[in-house]
Amino acid sequence: MSERFTKAAARNIFYGGSVFFFVLFVALTVHSHVFIVNTSSNSDTLNANVARGKHVWEKNACINCHTLLGEGAYFAPELGNVWVRYGGRDDAKGARDTLIAWMQSQPSGVEGRRQMPDFKLNDQELNDLVDFLEWVSRIDTQGWPPNDAG
Repeated sequence: MSERFTKAAARNIFYGGSVFFFVLFVALTVHSHVFIVNTSSNSDTLNANVARGKHVWEKNACINCHTLLGEGAYFAPELGNVWVRYGGRDDAKGARDTLIAWMQSQPSGVEGRRQMPDFKLNDQELNDLVDFLEWVSRIDTQGWPPNDAG
């Protein structure tokens, strides 16, 4: 074996390594996509109400204050599991009514507390937003957030 590391050897290692890691990157990307589509998300329950609720979420920029599955701002509570925190697994109607009442009662006017603005959402928008939050709570987040408090 030669004692010298030649330009050709360096070039071959560079190109070989580049091709190897590019193929690995593509394979991991495909694996992640397949996992998200088939395992992680619950696309079978995705409907027009959920899509409209996501539109309400985006239109009112809720993510500027809240986090959703760890993404967003940390000014207000995590909402990825708000459906679970409000008892939606056991009493869906009660959780829906409570979430809607909470959103309608804001801002509460309590001095010294963070206040959620009144977005003047109509009944359809409120129900769609709750449908979206319910749908998000059913995503397999692999244990995130680590507790029900968000």
